[in-house]
This record gives sequence, C-alpha cells and structure tokens, in this order.
Amino acid sequence: MKKYQHIFFDLDHTLWDYDRNVQESLTELHDVHQLNGLGIKDAQALIQAFYNVNFKLWALYDVGKIDRDSLRATRFKLVFENAGVDPESVPELFEPDFMHRTSSKNYLLPYAIEILEYLKPKYPMHIITNGFNESQAKKLNASGLSPYFDLIVTSETTGHKKPDPRIFQYALDNLGINNQDVIMIGDNPNSDILGAINANIDQVYFDPHSKGIEMKPTHTIKHLKELEKFL
Repeated sequence: MKKYQHIFFDLDHTLWDYDRNVQESLTELHDVHQLNGLGIKDAQALIQAFYNVNFKLWALYDVGKIDRDSLRATRFKLVFENAGVDPESVPELFEPDFMHRTSSKNYLLPYAIEILEYLKPKYPMHIITNGFNESQAKKLNASGLSPYFDLIVTSETTGHKKPDPRIFQYALDNLGINNQDVIMIGDNPNSDILGAINANIDQVYFDPHSKGIEMKPTHTIKHLKELEKFL
C-alpha cells in the first residue's frame, strides 16, 4: 500500500454537511423574512428554487465565467425568480444573512470527526476549497474542524479554482512536498478528482449517494470511515 505524507481534503459535501446546513438556514430565513407574504409559500419552495439556481452559479464560478461578487449579487434574485416571485423583492441584506447563518452551522457528515481523529496522529491534513475565505473560515471554526487542519487553501487566496492544477501546486509549494506525497479526498468529480488528476495527485472519490464517475480515481468510498482501510 502506498504511503502518503500529507492529506488534502475538500470541505463542502465532503466533511461539512452543506445540504443540512443550507436547508436549515433557508428554513430560518423563510420565517424571519416572512417570504410567504411575498409569494414563496413555504421553506421547501425556497429550498427547491435555491437548488435549481445555486449549483449552476457555482459551475459558472468554477470555470471563471462569474466572480464572487457577481455570484452573491445575483444569487437570490435568480432564486426568487425561479420560485415565481419578483426578483426585485429580495429583502435587503438577505444574501449576507444567508451567508452568516449558513457559515455558522456546525453539521458534519457521518464519521467526519471520527475519521479526522483517526488520521490526525498519522498525517498532517489540509483543506483545498473553491469556497470563499471568510465563509470557509467560519465553517471550520463553527463546526470544530479547525484544529485538525494546518494549511487552508482557497480559490480566493490563490486566484485559481479546482480543477486548475495550480491551486494544488500552491499547496504543495507552501508545504514543501511533492505530488507523490499526498492524496486528495473530495466529492466532486470535476473539481476534486479531475483537479487532483491534473496535478498528478492520487485521489479518493467520496460518493455517498453512489452517483458514479467517468474517471477512474485511485480509490472510491461511500462513507468516510472507509478511509481506515488504506490510510
């Protein structure tokens, strides 16, 4: 079995439970801002509209077609429009309220802390994320993940987004290690797995919903505890 010296983790959907944290925040926002009075009948309608819009925006961000400010400025206008509501009726400060609430949530995916406790004595661990500096730092602190990680690398800091190999090279250079010394663990076939392949780094595809992948990652797991088998 190959011996690694360091481990790279993705954050959202890999350790931090993005779906549960976002859905709870949107449910709160629907109530606080009384969105039923604007025509969004319940929290589930808001959540569905958010999912219809948000991942498309992030896909554009990941390939450099929009920047952070554009994503944040247009997101909930598009969400409201998708929900059949006037996009100009988005309450003032709705986006920053969403960001604050969501980043402050602490739900993690199953076995996240357990596996980090297992890995921490064996490997230095680091985060590579396409998320934004402020929100990712809040997530790491609120969820208790911060003590497990040494280097936090974001696309905002490096100017490069996964799957661009330069974001991985930034981490390698900062740590003074080679690509053979590390393995990348993430849920996204494009940004995490293809990105690591582009950087000649071994990969673990985290696939809890058995979606499958066209590429052939070094390893595939359905739950984080499976990492114990080879790390």
